[in-house]
This record gives sequence, structure tokens and C-alpha cells, in this order.
Amino acid sequence: MDRYIIATASTCDLDRSWLEEHHIPVISYTFEIDGKIYRDDCRPETRRTFYSRMREGRLPNTSQINSYAYYEFFKDLVEDGETVIFVDMDRAISNSYANSIAAAEMIKEEYPEADLHIMDTRCITMGLAFLLKKMVAMKESGASAQEVIDWCKTNCVKIAHRFMVDDLQWLRRGGRLSNASAIVGSLLSIKPLIYLPEDGKLVAYEKVRGRKKAVRTLLESVINDIGDAEGMELIVGHSDDPEEGQAWLETVREQFPKAKSVELMELGPTIGAHVGPGFLSIVYLAEERRP
Repeated sequence: MDRYIIATASTCDLDRSWLEEHHIPVISYTFEIDGKIYRDDCRPETRRTFYSRMREGRLPNTSQINSYAYYEFFKDLVEDGETVIFVDMDRAISNSYANSIAAAEMIKEEYPEADLHIMDTRCITMGLAFLLKKMVAMKESGASAQEVIDWCKTNCVKIAHRFMVDDLQWLRRGGRLSNASAIVGSLLSIKPLIYLPEDGKLVAYEKVRGRKKAVRTLLESVINDIGDAEGMELIVGHSDDPEEGQAWLETVREQFPKAKSVELMELGPTIGAHVGPGFLSIVYLAEERRP
């Protein structure tokens, strides 16, 4: 069997227990609140700390991973001589992708035989989780490293990301939304619906007044995209609201009874710092990304 490693970053937002069970090495982003630096380690207790501080009005700051940190992470992985496939969040969201590429160049200079692949995923959070889980499933079913790489390149841009943000101030503050200035999200209970096109730059494709109507409209946009979702796998997500997350999960399952699976995830600190509490999401593999 082809021996290789699939590695990722904490922005996949998968639980640490799953990552450890499937032997996935993880490099952690960090966030800072009130001068204290925390590691985004994909553990539930870290998320509880993070969101409790946000709800208290503390403003978190996140940091990209620098080239040296990536270099040290990759160095540990390539020293055993195995092929390494690394997936992190979309290059349009963070400069971390460029830093990982720079680190990979340093690795190749020091280890000319190293077989290190930095994938341009065009995915974030639950979308990255969806991508990673499919790649890991392929590996565990006996697929070669090249088959996994080829699948990732072909399908990463087909993973649809649809989000609802409760308050646009977080995205505006971080400059992550390309058309944020066109939407007054915090006025009149306007809830922006966000989409991730192929270029990876978040776009608000619709604005809806009222949370219930926004959730309904988000679901309708999915129905328009994939019909009854027969045989499809979907991941839904929330940020620090398990009760609403469970209700969203049940709504999606009721709407798409023919889906193969619908899984619930919680948004982690790195992306959570830019969308805040009250976020809902749904991701799935479509024929193409379209708003």
C-alpha cells in the first residue's frame, strides 16, 4: 500500500478526537484576547473559552502562521521519507497559504528528495473539513497519494460553502468580505447570506431582514442548487449555539431525507473571530460553485 501522510491546519475545525483517531498531523493557528495568546487546538474547551470571551465583548485577534512555523511542522513530517499532502484554508482568506509555500521551498532546498504537496484548497472551515474527510476516506480505502491529490485538485472548487452571519461587524472589521461596504448588516436586523466562489473571496449574495427568514432563504438557496440532495453528504455548522445548531441539523435532515448523511460541526476560533456568534453554515459537493 502507498505510504503517505495527509496533514492539515486547525482551520479545518474538526474535533481533535477525530484528527487523532485518523492520525492527521495538525498545525495550530493562534488567537489573542486581552493580551493572552491561545492555540486553536481543535478542542471543545478552547472553543468554550473563546466564545465566552467574545460574548463578554472582548475582541479577539487572530494571527497567520509564519513560514518558520510551517517549516518546523513540515520538517518533522518529511524526515521519515513519506509523501506529505497538506491542506489549509483558502489562500484568499489568509496569507498563511503563501507562508506555507515559502516554507515548502525551504524544505525542498534542505531535503531535495522530499515529496511535499501544498494543496490550494479554495476551502475554509466546514468546507475544508469536508475536503479533508473525503481525502482521508480515500486513503483509508487504499487510494494512492496521487489519486488523492488528483481528486483534491478536481473537486476542491466544487465544494459549495453557504453561510449566514448574524452581525456583519465581525467580517467588516477583519476585511474578509469583498462587498461588505454594500450591506448594512447591523441595521434593521439585516442578515447577510455569504457564498464562497471559486476565487475564494467571500461574497454577500443576499441580505434578508430577520433571522428566521434568513435561515429559510439560506435553505432555499441550497434547494435551488442541489434539489433533493439524493445520495449526497452535507455538513452543517454553528458558532457557539449547540441548541440552534441541532435545530439547523434537524431542519436540513427533514428537508433532504434522501441525503446520504448530514453532519453537525462547530466553528472554531480562527474563523469564528471573523464571523462571531450566531453563524450558521452548510457545505456540500456540488457540480460547481454557484450563488
